[in-house]
Amino acid sequence: MAVQKKILRGLRDLRTLSGRVDAGSIPYMGYMKIASLEMERARRGKEKDSALHRIQSIDARFQDIEGEKNKLLLALGERRSMGGPRRMPGPADNAGDPASTEGMRIKY
Repeated sequence: MAVQKKILRGLRDLRTLSGRVDAGSIPYMGYMKIASLEMERARRGKEKDSALHRIQSIDARFQDIEGEKNKLLLALGERRSMGGPRRMPGPADNAGDPASTEGMRIKY
């Protein structure tokens, strides 16, 4: 007849619920999540404002470029009418064609 050994259990063998708590049920975890979302929103808002400012400055520069180009084209037109250098007539010499004053378009 074999004697069965009794299994001794210690403090390590006790089962607890400490690791099974739902993260949503702890209030400070929810508040921390809200705070991090608000910080991200603020950061993204600054990025958006910066991008909009850059777009506005680029648009303003486009307008400046068009204005300078129109001044130069007018000056060249006056010069040509005063007997300035002439060139061979070509497709870009259409006076009524709005594309003739647009200049060159480059695709990237």
